[in-house]
Parts: sequence; structure tokens; C-alpha cells
Amino acid sequence: MDKDEAREYLASVLNKNLRVLTTDGRLFWGSFKCTDPDRNIVLANTYEYRQPSSKQRAEAAEKGGGETVTLDMTSRYLGLVVVPGHHIVKMELEQFASQMRNQNFI
Repeated sequence: MDKDEAREYLASVLNKNLRVLTTDGRLFWGSFKCTDPDRNIVLANTYEYRQPSSKQRAEAAEKGGGETVTLDMTSRYLGLVVVPGHHIVKMELEQFASQMRNQNFI
């Protein structure tokens, strides 16, 4: 992909929702605003999701008495955030069927 294609792609995802997974296991979900040469990502209207701590998992397992236990991720609203590029593990563009271009499937 050359620079013009990369710029065109980035412009096409501006203001769309991204899910960004970081090295410490957090997930940020927000509206993509910009990036820089160091791969830092700026998200607006962002929510942060965290996995339950090991203490919370141990307590739930103890209460579950050997049964399978399901725990929810904790979340909080952050607003405008900068996610450092060197901490990004994975990014996903949130798309719905109504937003996707018409594609021919075989």
C-alpha cells in the first residue's frame, strides 16, 4: 500500500468507531479522530473495558463452588484519549451490514 492509498484509507475511517486492544489487556472503544507517524491513536467519546482482576476471578470461582463462572468486564467512560502506538496489539473497525459497500459474494 503506498502513501496515497494509506491516507485515503485513514480518511475513510475518520469518525468511525474503533476497538483498540492494548498490551495490558484493556480495550478502548471510541470514534477515530487521528493518528501520527508513531502510530498513536486519538479516540473521542471513548469507553475503556478491563478484564476482571485475578482476585475477582478467584473470589467468583470460590463462590461458584466448582461450577463454571462468568464475569463481566468493568467499563468506564473516558472521553478523549490518546492510545500510545507501542501499546496497541489489535485494532478493529466497527462495521454493520448497512455500512459495508456492496460486495459480490460467490
